[in-house]
Amino acid sequence: MITVDFQCLHLPAGSRILDIGCGSGRHVAAAYDLERVEVIGADPCFSDLKKAQARLQFHDYLGAHGRGRWRLHAADIKHLPFADAGFDLVICSEVLEHIPNDLSAMQEIVRVLKPGGQLVVSVPRCWPETICWMLSRQYRHDPGGHVRIYNARQLLNRIESLGVTHWRTHFAHGLHSPYWWLKCFLGVHRKEPLWPVRIYHQFLVWDLMEQPRITRIIEQLLNPILGKSVVLYFRKPGIGE
Repeated sequence: MITVDFQCLHLPAGSRILDIGCGSGRHVAAAYDLERVEVIGADPCFSDLKKAQARLQFHDYLGAHGRGRWRLHAADIKHLPFADAGFDLVICSEVLEHIPNDLSAMQEIVRVLKPGGQLVVSVPRCWPETICWMLSRQYRHDPGGHVRIYNARQLLNRIESLGVTHWRTHFAHGLHSPYWWLKCFLGVHRKEPLWPVRIYHQFLVWDLMEQPRITRIIEQLLNPILGKSVVLYFRKPGIGE
C-alpha cells in the first residue's frame, strides 16, 4: 500500500532517500525501484526492521530494483543519527500522529533534508480519523497509537515554518476509510474479527495484490472524498534561493 506518489517527484538517478518510520518497508521497497538510489529505512521497532529486511532481500533475489543500494537503521525520529542536509528525499508516512513531541520530529526531518530536496509527509485525514475516534474508545487509547488528529492546513503551516515550501497535496486510500470505520464499530482488537471485517479485509488484500483497473478507478474517484490519508509535498529552498 504505497501512499507517496514517486512519479511526481522526478528524482534524478543516484538520489539519496530516507524513509523515517519505515515499518515493514513498503516505501523503502518502492523507492528501491528507482534508478541507482541509496535508500535508507529507519524505525525504532526491531521486529518491523526484520520484516523490511526480508522484503528488500526478496527484491534483491528477484532483481526487482533499480540497481541501487538499501540500508536499515534503528532510529528515533526525534534524534536522527544522520548528518545535516544529507538526503534528496525524506519520507515520513503515517508517523507524526504517533509522536507526542511532534515539533522535534518535524525539525529533524527538515534538518536532514538537502537544500533543493523534497519532503513528503502523510498523516490520517482529519474527518475520517475523527469518525474512528468517535466509534471506538479503544482505537483512540491504544498504546502506541494515534495521539492526535491533524488539521491538514495547520500541519502544513507548521512544517512550512521550519523552512520548506509546500507544493502539492493529495489524498490516498479511499477504499480503506470504510474498513476502519467498520473495524472500530465492531471492535478494534477482537481475537476473531466479525465476518464483515474479515470480508472487507480479504477484499483489500485482493485489491492490493491484483490491482484491478476497476478498483483503481474507483479509489481515484473516492480519494478526494473518502481518502484516509492526506499527503503533503514540500521542497527545501536551494542554496541562494
